[in-house]
Amino acid sequence: MAAAGEAIAYPFEAYDGMRVTAQRSGLGEGEPLVRVRLPFGGDGWLARRYTDVRQVLTDPRFSRQAAFGRDVPRAHPLIRDEPGTMDLDPPEHTRLRRLVSMAFSTARVERIRPQVQRIIDEFLDGILAAGAPADLMETVCWPFSVAVICDVLGIPPHRRSRLRGLIDVSVGRDAFPPDEIRQARLDLRDGVAALVTERQERLDDDIISALIRARFDDDRLTAQELVELSLGILMAGLETPANQLGNFVYTLLTHPDELAKLRDRPELIGSAVEELTRHVPIGASANHPRIALEDMEFGGVLIRAGDAVFVDFIAANRDPRVFADPDLFDITREVNPHVGYGHGVHRCLGARLAQMELQVAVSTVVRRLPGLRLAVEPDDVPWKMGRVFRGPSLLTVTWDSAGHC
Repeated sequence: MAAAGEAIAYPFEAYDGMRVTAQRSGLGEGEPLVRVRLPFGGDGWLARRYTDVRQVLTDPRFSRQAAFGRDVPRAHPLIRDEPGTMDLDPPEHTRLRRLVSMAFSTARVERIRPQVQRIIDEFLDGILAAGAPADLMETVCWPFSVAVICDVLGIPPHRRSRLRGLIDVSVGRDAFPPDEIRQARLDLRDGVAALVTERQERLDDDIISALIRARFDDDRLTAQELVELSLGILMAGLETPANQLGNFVYTLLTHPDELAKLRDRPELIGSAVEELTRHVPIGASANHPRIALEDMEFGGVLIRAGDAVFVDFIAANRDPRVFADPDLFDITREVNPHVGYGHGVHRCLGARLAQMELQVAVSTVVRRLPGLRLAVEPDDVPWKMGRVFRGPSLLTVTWDSAGHC
Protein backbone atom coordinates (compact mmCIF):
# COMPACT_ATOMS: atom_id res chain seq x y z
CA MET A 1 0.00 0.00 0.00
CA ALA A 2 1.45 3.35 -1.09
CA ALA A 3 1.96 6.21 1.35
CA ALA A 4 0.76 9.70 0.63
CA GLY A 5 3.40 11.54 -1.38
CA GLU A 6 3.79 15.23 -2.06
CA ALA A 7 0.70 16.67 -3.71
CA ILE A 8 0.93 17.56 -7.40
CA ALA A 9 -0.70 20.76 -8.67
CA TYR A 10 -4.00 19.97 -10.41
CA PRO A 11 -5.15 20.45 -13.11
CA PHE A 12 -1.74 19.33 -14.31
CA GLU A 13 -1.66 21.95 -17.05
CA ALA A 14 -3.97 24.29 -18.96
CA TYR A 15 -5.82 22.33 -21.60
CA ASP A 16 -4.95 22.83 -25.25
CA GLY A 17 -7.91 22.26 -27.51
CA MET A 18 -8.80 18.59 -27.72
CA ARG A 19 -5.32 17.38 -26.82
CA VAL A 20 -4.93 14.96 -23.93
CA THR A 21 -1.42 14.87 -22.51
CA ALA A 22 -0.47 14.98 -18.85
CA GLN A 23 -4.01 14.30 -17.66
CA ARG A 24 -3.49 10.64 -18.44
CA SER A 25 0.21 10.35 -17.66
CA GLY A 26 1.31 7.52 -15.42
CA LEU A 27 -1.51 5.13 -16.26
CA GLY A 28 0.81 2.18 -15.98
CA GLU A 29 -0.09 -1.14 -14.45
CA GLY A 30 -0.55 -0.90 -10.69
CA GLU A 31 -0.60 2.90 -10.49
CA PRO A 32 -2.15 4.05 -7.20
CA LEU A 33 -4.31 7.09 -6.71
CA VAL A 34 -2.27 10.27 -6.90
CA ARG A 35 -2.27 13.09 -4.32
CA VAL A 36 -3.22 16.43 -5.90
CA ARG A 37 -3.31 20.06 -4.77
CA LEU A 38 -6.52 21.79 -5.89
CA PRO A 39 -6.49 25.24 -7.53
CA PHE A 40 -8.69 26.90 -4.88
CA GLY A 41 -7.18 25.31 -1.81
CA GLY A 42 -6.56 21.95 -0.16
CA ASP A 43 -5.30 18.51 -1.18
CA GLY A 44 -7.22 15.47 -2.30
CA TRP A 45 -6.83 12.19 -4.14
CA LEU A 46 -7.30 11.75 -7.88
CA ALA A 47 -8.50 8.43 -9.31
CA ARG A 48 -7.57 7.90 -12.95
CA ARG A 49 -7.73 4.17 -13.60
CA TYR A 50 -11.04 3.01 -15.05
CA THR A 51 -11.73 0.50 -12.29
CA ASP A 52 -10.85 3.01 -9.54
CA VAL A 53 -13.07 5.69 -11.09
CA ARG A 54 -16.06 3.37 -11.34
CA GLN A 55 -15.57 2.14 -7.79
CA VAL A 56 -15.40 5.65 -6.34
CA LEU A 57 -18.67 6.43 -8.12
CA THR A 58 -20.45 3.36 -6.74
CA ASP A 59 -18.91 2.67 -3.32
CA PRO A 60 -21.27 3.92 -0.55
CA ARG A 61 -18.23 4.67 1.61
CA PHE A 62 -17.73 7.76 -0.59
CA SER A 63 -20.27 10.56 -0.18
CA ARG A 64 -20.95 13.26 -2.75
CA GLN A 65 -23.30 15.06 -0.39
CA ALA A 66 -20.62 15.40 2.32
CA ALA A 67 -18.46 17.53 0.00
CA PHE A 68 -20.78 20.52 0.31
CA GLY A 69 -20.16 23.25 2.84
CA ARG A 70 -16.42 22.45 2.99
CA ASP A 71 -13.84 25.16 2.44
CA VAL A 72 -11.22 22.78 1.02
CA PRO A 73 -10.35 21.03 -1.14
CA ARG A 74 -12.01 22.88 -3.99
CA ALA A 75 -11.76 22.74 -7.77
CA HIS A 76 -14.09 25.76 -8.04
CA PRO A 77 -13.74 29.31 -6.64
CA LEU A 78 -17.09 29.18 -4.85
CA ILE A 79 -17.97 27.17 -1.77
CA ARG A 80 -21.32 25.53 -2.35
CA ASP A 81 -23.05 25.44 1.02
CA GLU A 82 -25.98 23.24 0.03
CA PRO A 83 -26.06 20.25 -2.33
CA GLY A 84 -28.40 20.28 -5.27
CA THR A 85 -31.11 17.64 -5.33
CA MET A 86 -29.04 15.37 -7.58
CA ASP A 87 -25.98 15.77 -5.34
CA LEU A 88 -27.65 14.01 -2.43
CA ASP A 89 -26.75 10.48 -1.31
CA PRO A 90 -29.22 7.60 -1.17
CA PRO A 91 -31.90 7.17 0.02
CA GLU A 92 -32.92 10.82 -0.59
CA HIS A 93 -31.26 10.74 -4.00
CA THR A 94 -33.01 7.48 -4.90
CA ARG A 95 -36.47 8.98 -4.42
CA LEU A 96 -35.71 12.07 -6.50
CA ARG A 97 -33.95 10.16 -9.26
CA ARG A 98 -36.92 7.82 -9.60
CA LEU A 99 -39.23 10.78 -10.10
CA VAL A 100 -36.98 12.46 -12.68
CA SER A 101 -36.22 9.24 -14.56
CA MET A 102 -39.84 9.14 -15.69
CA ALA A 103 -39.30 12.41 -17.58
CA PHE A 104 -36.28 10.95 -19.41
CA SER A 105 -37.66 7.54 -20.32
CA THR A 106 -36.61 6.00 -23.62
CA ALA A 107 -40.17 6.30 -24.92
CA ARG A 108 -40.39 10.01 -24.09
CA VAL A 109 -36.97 10.75 -25.62
CA GLU A 110 -37.87 8.94 -28.85
CA ARG A 111 -41.19 10.77 -28.99
CA ILE A 112 -39.39 14.12 -29.28
CA ARG A 113 -36.83 12.95 -31.86
CA PRO A 114 -38.84 14.45 -34.79
CA GLN A 115 -39.03 17.75 -32.89
CA VAL A 116 -35.23 17.76 -32.42
CA GLN A 117 -34.81 16.99 -36.12
CA ARG A 118 -36.98 19.97 -37.06
CA ILE A 119 -34.94 22.26 -34.81
CA ILE A 120 -31.56 21.32 -36.27
CA ASP A 121 -32.94 21.56 -39.81
CA GLU A 122 -34.20 25.09 -39.15
CA PHE A 123 -30.76 26.29 -38.05
CA LEU A 124 -29.04 24.57 -40.96
CA ASP A 125 -31.57 26.12 -43.35
CA GLY A 126 -30.43 29.47 -42.00
CA ILE A 127 -26.71 29.02 -42.53
CA LEU A 128 -27.22 27.43 -45.95
CA ALA A 129 -29.28 30.44 -47.01
CA ALA A 130 -26.62 32.84 -45.69
CA GLY A 131 -23.80 30.87 -47.31
CA ALA A 132 -20.30 29.88 -46.24
CA PRO A 133 -18.29 30.51 -44.17
CA ALA A 134 -20.13 30.40 -40.85
CA ASP A 135 -19.34 30.20 -37.16
CA LEU A 136 -21.01 26.90 -36.32
CA MET A 137 -20.95 27.58 -32.58
CA GLU A 138 -23.04 30.75 -32.71
CA THR A 139 -25.26 29.85 -35.66
CA VAL A 140 -25.98 26.19 -34.86
CA CYS A 141 -24.47 24.62 -31.73
CA TRP A 142 -25.62 27.14 -29.13
CA PRO A 143 -29.04 28.05 -30.54
CA PHE A 144 -29.80 24.37 -31.22
CA SER A 145 -28.91 23.33 -27.67
CA VAL A 146 -30.90 26.23 -26.19
CA ALA A 147 -33.95 25.46 -28.32
CA VAL A 148 -33.97 21.73 -27.55
CA ILE A 149 -33.65 21.91 -23.77
CA CYS A 150 -35.98 24.89 -23.48
CA ASP A 151 -38.61 23.16 -25.63
CA VAL A 152 -38.22 20.00 -23.57
CA LEU A 153 -38.61 21.91 -20.30
CA GLY A 154 -41.34 24.22 -21.57
CA ILE A 155 -39.42 27.51 -21.35
CA PRO A 156 -40.91 30.23 -23.60
CA PRO A 157 -38.68 31.81 -26.29
CA HIS A 158 -38.60 35.30 -24.75
CA ARG A 159 -36.82 33.99 -21.63
CA ARG A 160 -34.13 31.95 -23.34
CA SER A 161 -31.37 34.43 -24.16
CA ARG A 162 -31.15 35.70 -20.58
CA LEU A 163 -31.01 32.15 -19.20
CA ARG A 164 -28.19 31.26 -21.60
CA GLY A 165 -26.17 34.27 -20.45
CA LEU A 166 -26.66 33.43 -16.78
CA ILE A 167 -25.65 29.81 -17.32
CA ASP A 168 -22.50 30.86 -19.19
CA VAL A 169 -21.36 32.87 -16.18
CA SER A 170 -22.55 30.37 -13.55
CA VAL A 171 -20.39 27.54 -14.94
CA GLY A 172 -17.30 29.73 -15.08
CA ARG A 173 -14.34 28.57 -13.05
CA ASP A 174 -12.01 31.55 -13.22
CA ALA A 175 -13.35 33.26 -16.36
CA PHE A 176 -15.44 35.56 -14.13
CA PRO A 177 -15.02 37.05 -10.63
CA PRO A 178 -16.48 34.80 -7.89
CA ASP A 179 -19.08 37.41 -6.90
CA GLU A 180 -20.32 37.56 -10.51
CA ILE A 181 -20.60 33.77 -10.65
CA ARG A 182 -22.47 33.72 -7.33
CA GLN A 183 -24.93 36.39 -8.47
CA ALA A 184 -25.52 34.63 -11.79
CA ARG A 185 -26.43 31.45 -9.92
CA LEU A 186 -28.85 33.32 -7.66
CA ASP A 187 -30.48 35.07 -10.62
CA LEU A 188 -30.71 31.78 -12.48
CA ARG A 189 -32.43 30.07 -9.57
CA ASP A 190 -34.89 32.95 -9.24
CA GLY A 191 -35.64 32.78 -12.95
CA VAL A 192 -36.30 29.05 -12.88
CA ALA A 193 -38.48 29.44 -9.76
CA ALA A 194 -40.62 31.95 -11.64
CA LEU A 195 -40.93 29.55 -14.58
CA VAL A 196 -42.01 26.71 -12.30
CA THR A 197 -44.66 28.93 -10.70
CA GLU A 198 -46.03 29.85 -14.12
CA ARG A 199 -46.08 26.22 -15.27
CA GLN A 200 -47.97 25.07 -12.17
CA GLU A 201 -50.87 27.23 -13.31
CA ARG A 202 -50.87 25.79 -16.85
CA LEU A 203 -49.55 22.25 -17.20
CA ASP A 204 -48.43 21.07 -20.61
CA ASP A 205 -46.53 18.18 -22.21
CA ASP A 206 -43.06 19.19 -21.01
CA ILE A 207 -40.63 18.01 -18.36
CA ILE A 208 -41.41 20.70 -15.78
CA SER A 209 -45.08 19.77 -16.09
CA ALA A 210 -44.18 16.08 -15.81
CA LEU A 211 -42.23 16.75 -12.62
CA ILE A 212 -45.17 18.69 -11.19
CA ARG A 213 -47.47 15.76 -11.97
CA ALA A 214 -45.07 13.12 -10.66
CA ARG A 215 -46.29 11.54 -7.44
CA PHE A 216 -45.24 8.37 -5.61
CA ASP A 217 -47.36 7.91 -2.49
CA ASP A 218 -45.75 10.22 0.11
CA ASP A 219 -42.71 10.95 -2.09
CA ARG A 220 -43.98 14.30 -3.25
CA LEU A 221 -41.56 16.87 -4.62
CA THR A 222 -41.26 19.95 -2.47
CA ALA A 223 -41.31 23.36 -4.12
CA GLN A 224 -37.55 23.70 -3.56
CA GLU A 225 -36.84 20.25 -4.99
CA LEU A 226 -38.90 21.04 -8.07
CA VAL A 227 -36.94 24.24 -8.70
CA GLU A 228 -33.56 22.59 -8.05
CA LEU A 229 -34.34 19.66 -10.36
CA SER A 230 -35.54 21.95 -13.15
CA LEU A 231 -32.45 24.14 -12.72
CA GLY A 232 -30.09 21.17 -12.84
CA ILE A 233 -31.73 19.79 -15.99
CA LEU A 234 -31.57 23.20 -17.68
CA MET A 235 -27.89 23.77 -16.89
CA ALA A 236 -26.77 20.28 -17.89
CA GLY A 237 -29.00 20.19 -20.96
CA LEU A 238 -27.83 23.52 -22.35
CA GLU A 239 -24.12 23.90 -21.64
CA THR A 240 -22.87 20.37 -22.25
CA PRO A 241 -24.63 19.53 -25.57
CA ALA A 242 -23.69 22.89 -27.10
CA ASN A 243 -20.01 22.41 -26.28
CA GLN A 244 -20.07 18.74 -27.24
CA LEU A 245 -21.65 19.40 -30.63
CA GLY A 246 -18.84 21.83 -31.41
CA ASN A 247 -16.24 19.43 -30.02
CA PHE A 248 -17.69 16.51 -31.99
CA VAL A 249 -17.74 18.40 -35.29
CA TYR A 250 -14.18 19.64 -34.71
CA THR A 251 -13.02 16.10 -33.94
CA LEU A 252 -14.60 14.69 -37.07
CA LEU A 253 -13.16 17.48 -39.23
CA THR A 254 -9.68 16.80 -37.87
CA HIS A 255 -10.08 13.04 -38.51
CA PRO A 256 -11.10 13.04 -42.19
CA ASP A 257 -10.97 9.25 -42.55
CA GLU A 258 -13.55 8.83 -39.78
CA LEU A 259 -15.69 11.63 -41.22
CA ALA A 260 -15.62 9.94 -44.64
CA LYS A 261 -16.59 6.67 -42.98
CA LEU A 262 -19.62 8.31 -41.35
CA ARG A 263 -20.65 9.97 -44.62
CA ASP A 264 -20.49 6.64 -46.43
CA ARG A 265 -22.19 4.71 -43.63
CA PRO A 266 -24.67 6.99 -41.84
CA GLU A 267 -25.96 3.99 -39.87
CA LEU A 268 -22.76 4.28 -37.81
CA ILE A 269 -24.05 7.43 -36.10
CA GLY A 270 -24.89 5.56 -32.86
CA SER A 271 -21.41 4.10 -32.39
CA ALA A 272 -19.86 7.34 -33.67
CA VAL A 273 -21.53 9.42 -30.93
CA GLU A 274 -20.47 6.89 -28.28
CA GLU A 275 -16.87 6.98 -29.51
CA LEU A 276 -16.92 10.78 -29.65
CA THR A 277 -18.23 10.83 -26.07
CA ARG A 278 -15.37 8.58 -24.98
CA HIS A 279 -12.65 10.30 -26.99
CA VAL A 280 -13.51 13.99 -26.45
CA PRO A 281 -12.16 15.42 -23.17
CA ILE A 282 -15.14 17.60 -22.24
CA GLY A 283 -14.12 18.41 -18.65
CA ALA A 284 -11.48 21.04 -18.05
CA SER A 285 -10.61 19.31 -14.77
CA ALA A 286 -12.10 16.95 -12.20
CA ASN A 287 -15.17 18.17 -10.31
CA HIS A 288 -17.62 16.85 -7.70
CA PRO A 289 -15.33 15.28 -5.09
CA ARG A 290 -16.49 12.37 -2.97
CA ILE A 291 -15.66 12.37 0.74
CA ALA A 292 -14.46 9.16 2.41
CA LEU A 293 -16.77 8.25 5.30
CA GLU A 294 -14.24 5.89 6.92
CA ASP A 295 -10.58 4.87 6.76
CA MET A 296 -9.94 2.40 3.96
CA GLU A 297 -7.35 0.95 1.64
CA PHE A 298 -8.37 1.96 -1.84
CA GLY A 299 -6.63 2.07 -5.20
CA GLY A 300 -3.27 1.23 -3.68
CA VAL A 301 -3.26 3.99 -1.03
CA LEU A 302 -4.59 4.57 2.46
CA ILE A 303 -7.61 6.85 2.37
CA ARG A 304 -8.54 8.49 5.68
CA ALA A 305 -12.07 9.39 6.75
CA GLY A 306 -12.74 12.94 5.54
CA ASP A 307 -10.34 12.74 2.59
CA ALA A 308 -11.69 14.02 -0.73
CA VAL A 309 -11.39 11.84 -3.83
CA PHE A 310 -11.81 13.28 -7.32
CA VAL A 311 -12.25 11.19 -10.46
CA ASP A 312 -10.70 11.87 -13.86
CA PHE A 313 -13.16 10.73 -16.51
CA ILE A 314 -10.76 11.67 -19.30
CA ALA A 315 -8.06 9.34 -18.02
CA ALA A 316 -10.58 6.56 -17.32
CA ASN A 317 -11.83 6.75 -20.90
CA ARG A 318 -8.23 6.37 -22.15
CA ASP A 319 -7.28 3.47 -19.85
CA PRO A 320 -5.43 0.88 -21.98
CA ARG A 321 -6.55 -1.91 -19.66
CA VAL A 322 -10.12 -1.37 -20.87
CA PHE A 323 -9.90 0.24 -24.32
CA ALA A 324 -7.81 -1.24 -27.09
CA ASP A 325 -5.55 1.44 -28.59
CA PRO A 326 -7.24 4.05 -26.37
CA ASP A 327 -5.86 7.16 -28.10
CA LEU A 328 -7.23 6.01 -31.46
CA PHE A 329 -10.48 7.66 -32.53
CA ASP A 330 -12.48 4.89 -34.19
CA ILE A 331 -16.21 5.31 -34.85
CA THR A 332 -16.54 1.55 -35.42
CA ARG A 333 -15.20 0.69 -31.96
CA GLU A 334 -17.27 -2.29 -30.79
CA VAL A 335 -16.31 -2.55 -27.10
CA ASN A 336 -16.87 0.90 -25.61
CA PRO A 337 -17.96 0.92 -21.93
CA HIS A 338 -17.00 4.58 -21.49
CA VAL A 339 -17.88 6.70 -18.47
CA GLY A 340 -18.62 9.82 -20.50
CA TYR A 341 -21.97 10.20 -18.74
CA GLY A 342 -20.62 9.24 -15.35
CA HIS A 343 -21.44 5.99 -13.57
CA GLY A 344 -23.49 4.71 -10.67
CA VAL A 345 -26.30 6.49 -8.88
CA HIS A 346 -25.19 9.93 -10.10
CA ARG A 347 -24.89 8.97 -13.77
CA CYS A 348 -26.24 11.77 -15.97
CA LEU A 349 -30.04 11.68 -15.86
CA GLY A 350 -30.30 13.15 -19.34
CA ALA A 351 -27.92 10.69 -20.99
CA ARG A 352 -30.63 9.27 -23.27
CA LEU A 353 -31.68 12.76 -24.36
CA ALA A 354 -28.07 13.83 -24.95
CA GLN A 355 -27.33 10.72 -27.02
CA MET A 356 -30.39 11.23 -29.21
CA GLU A 357 -29.82 14.99 -29.52
CA LEU A 358 -26.21 14.57 -30.60
CA GLN A 359 -27.00 11.70 -32.97
CA VAL A 360 -29.61 13.84 -34.74
CA ALA A 361 -27.43 16.96 -34.84
CA VAL A 362 -24.15 15.35 -35.95
CA SER A 363 -25.76 13.16 -38.62
CA THR A 364 -27.72 16.12 -40.02
CA VAL A 365 -24.70 18.44 -40.11
CA VAL A 366 -22.66 15.77 -41.94
CA ARG A 367 -25.48 15.06 -44.40
CA ARG A 368 -26.58 18.62 -45.16
CA LEU A 369 -23.18 20.32 -45.37
CA PRO A 370 -21.31 18.45 -48.12
CA GLY A 371 -17.58 18.92 -48.13
CA LEU A 372 -17.75 20.39 -44.63
CA ARG A 373 -14.31 21.52 -43.47
CA LEU A 374 -12.62 24.00 -41.18
CA ALA A 375 -12.14 27.47 -42.67
CA VAL A 376 -8.98 27.92 -40.58
CA GLU A 377 -6.12 25.67 -39.57
CA PRO A 378 -7.02 23.31 -36.70
CA ASP A 379 -4.50 24.98 -34.39
CA ASP A 380 -6.10 28.37 -35.08
CA VAL A 381 -9.50 27.39 -33.66
CA PRO A 382 -9.94 29.39 -30.41
CA TRP A 383 -11.15 27.62 -27.26
CA LYS A 384 -13.08 28.87 -24.26
CA MET A 385 -10.91 29.09 -21.18
CA GLY A 386 -11.62 29.34 -17.46
CA ARG A 387 -14.78 27.24 -17.75
CA VAL A 388 -15.90 23.92 -16.29
CA PHE A 389 -16.36 22.50 -19.82
CA ARG A 390 -14.10 22.87 -22.79
CA GLY A 391 -15.39 23.79 -26.22
CA PRO A 392 -14.59 26.06 -29.17
CA SER A 393 -15.38 29.72 -28.67
CA LEU A 394 -15.51 30.03 -32.45
CA LEU A 395 -15.77 27.24 -35.03
CA THR A 396 -15.53 28.75 -38.50
CA VAL A 397 -16.40 26.23 -41.20
CA THR A 398 -17.07 26.20 -44.91
CA TRP A 399 -18.66 23.67 -47.25
CA ASP A 400 -19.46 23.01 -50.90
CA SER A 401 -22.23 25.31 -52.06
CA ALA A 402 -24.07 22.83 -54.27
CA GLY A 403 -25.75 19.55 -53.56
CA HIS A 404 -27.14 20.07 -50.06
CA CYS A 405 -30.45 18.53 -49.11
